[in-house]
Amino acid sequence: MATPDPGIDLQQGLFSHLLELRTRLLRACATVLVVLLALVPFANRLYTELAAPLVARLPEGAHLIATEVASPFVTPLKLAFYAALFISMPMILYQLWAFVSPGLYKHEKRLARPLLAAALVLFYIGCAFAYFLVLPAAFRFLTAITPQGVEMMTDITHYLDFVMLMFFAFGLCFEVPVAVVVLAAMGIVDVDKLRSSRRYAIVGAFAIAAFITPPDITSMIMLAVPMCLLYELGVLAVRWLVKPGSLKPDAS
Repeated sequence: MATPDPGIDLQQGLFSHLLELRTRLLRACATVLVVLLALVPFANRLYTELAAPLVARLPEGAHLIATEVASPFVTPLKLAFYAALFISMPMILYQLWAFVSPGLYKHEKRLARPLLAAALVLFYIGCAFAYFLVLPAAFRFLTAITPQGVEMMTDITHYLDFVMLMFFAFGLCFEVPVAVVVLAAMGIVDVDKLRSSRRYAIVGAFAIAAFITPPDITSMIMLAVPMCLLYELGVLAVRWLVKPGSLKPDAS
């Protein structure tokens, strides 16, 4: 009987993994496409809602403008695509998890599931925090300091880019507890080290907030303080849930 060629088995295994990866990617892309097609008829309404925090604080007679010919058509479509990604993220993460999870250890799966769910929820909370609290405060400040004789009329594309950047930045900053838990699970830090590094975390939070937010003290504080609180939440999560080095492979 002929001995199986390990090289052929390896190639077949790699090919099957690539096929599964393609299938997962196609499912994720199909989800985004379906949601996008459903949102396209409401693209203009979505943009109106997105622009509400700025429009409500513009001086009387001021309004958003379109400086490019195709902007009134293209910009709402871009927003619809971003919204489709936002809505489809649970399915995208599920497809990623379904592809990766068979190769994880049991203890890694036990920790990864809640971390993925927490990361998604915290990202959504960060975006909502930016939209409902930070942006209104920032626009109130920016409209108040507009020099006399200057009319504030923002381009719709630039406004979309600015708001999406804020959403992404706040969503990532709200991932602090997940990052802390992962570092502790990898054995890089422990509870005592996290507690002793609290002052550096606070300084870092304010430095990041000053870099990300618009140039007003209110927005900076509104990001820095939640980051500090989320750091404390991460320390508590490490104390309750994580054993040092729990993401390292078992010795067996």
